[in-house]
Amino acid sequence: MKLRQSLFWDVNPKNIDLKKNAQYVIERVLDFGRDNEVRWLRKQYRPSHIRRVVEKSRCIRPETKVLWLLLTKNNTI
Repeated sequence: MKLRQSLFWDVNPKNIDLKKNAQYVIERVLDFGRDNEVRWLRKQYRPSHIRRVVEKSRCIRPETKVLWLLLTKNNTI
C-alpha cells in the first residue's frame, strides 16, 4: 500500500522503512488513518506489537490511546 503524504506530513513517505519505523507508522495510522489504512496496518504488524506501541506511545492522542487499548485488550484486533 502506498503511504499517504497527508498522513506523514513531516517526512517523505517513500523514505519510511516499515520495519525500522514501525512505531512511527503505527502511531500515525492509529491516530489519523482511514479505515483502509488501519486494516492494512493490522496485516503488517502483530496485535501484540500494535498494543506495545500504543501502551508506550507519548504521541497518540489520549482518546485514541484509550480506544486502541480497549480494542487490543485480548489481542483480538
